Amino acid sequence: MDDVIIIGGSFAGLAAALQLGRARRKVTVLDTGLPRNRFAGRSHGLLGHDHKPPLDILAEARQQLARYPTIKLVNARADGISGVIDDFSVLTADGESLSARRLILSYGVADQMPDLPGFAEGWGKSIVPCPYCDGFEVAGQHWGLVWSGRQSHNQVRLFHDWTDRLTVFADGHDIPPDIRADLARRNTPVVDGRIIEIVNHGGHDATVKLDSGSNVAVDILFAHPRNKPSASLHQSLGLATVDTPLGIILKVDERRETSIPGIYAAGDLANPLTPPSVTLASSHGAIAGIFAQQSMLV
Repeated sequence: MDDVIIIGGSFAGLAAALQLGRARRKVTVLDTGLPRNRFAGRSHGLLGHDHKPPLDILAEARQQLARYPTIKLVNARADGISGVIDDFSVLTADGESLSARRLILSYGVADQMPDLPGFAEGWGKSIVPCPYCDGFEVAGQHWGLVWSGRQSHNQVRLFHDWTDRLTVFADGHDIPPDIRADLARRNTPVVDGRIIEIVNHGGHDATVKLDSGSNVAVDILFAHPRNKPSASLHQSLGLATVDTPLGIILKVDERRETSIPGIYAAGDLANPLTPPSVTLASSHGAIAGIFAQQSMLV
C-alpha cells in the first residue's frame, strides 16, 4: 500500500510528490501526459523557470523526482476510486488496482473550446487567457478581449497595467449601460456583433471577423472559455464543489483537504482564483503534499 496516490502529474501533482518523497513517504503519481498549458510555447512567472516551455519544465521536474526512491511515476489514467481514509483503492484504465492511505486529486481542468473557426488553432498562441502569463511580452500593443460576463469588466481594469490600447468584443453579450459608460471613460472601445472567425497570422497577431462584415486586427486576443474538470472522479465520490464564473472546482479547506477526509485537491481543479497560474498550482500542490503527510503522523 502507498502512503499517497496522486492523480494528475502536472505542476501541482509533481510538487506534492516532491514534498512527500522528501519525507520518505511512498507515493504513486498517475498521469495521462496532457497538462492544461501544453498549448503554450512558453511559461512565464514561475521563479527559476521564467520563459521556458512548460513541457520542458515538467520533464526536468520528473528527472529530479527520479532521485527519490519512494516516488513512482506511472503513465496511466485513474478510472475509479473507492474506500475511506487509510484504505483508498484506485482502479486504473489498465485494470490495475492500487491502494493508499491518502489521495491527492490534481487532474486539473480542460478548457472548452467554442465552436468558432480559428479559436482552437490559436489557443495558447494568438489567443490566451492570462496577462500574468503573456502580458509582459506584448505590453503596450493592441489587445483584444472577448467579453464573457461581468467578470470581464475587472479584466479591463487589470489589463490597463500592461496596455492602453484595448478593444472589447461584446460577442453577442448585452453589456450593461453603466459598464459601457465606464469602458468609454477608460477609452476602451466596444465592438458589437458576434465573432464568426478568428484568423491567426502566426505569433500573437490575429484578426477578429464579425457577423457585421467588419474585421478588427489585434496584436493579441484574450478570451476566457468555460472549463470543466479533466476527469469525473470527484462526481463519483460526491465531493463538494464550488461554482465559479468559468466552471466547477472542488471545495477545499486551508490544508487543501476536500469534503471527504483523507482526499486532498490541488492545482486548477481546486483553485478559485483566476487567471490560472503554474506558481499557484505548484504552491497548492506542495501544501497538499505536506498536509497529507502530516495527517498520517502517529
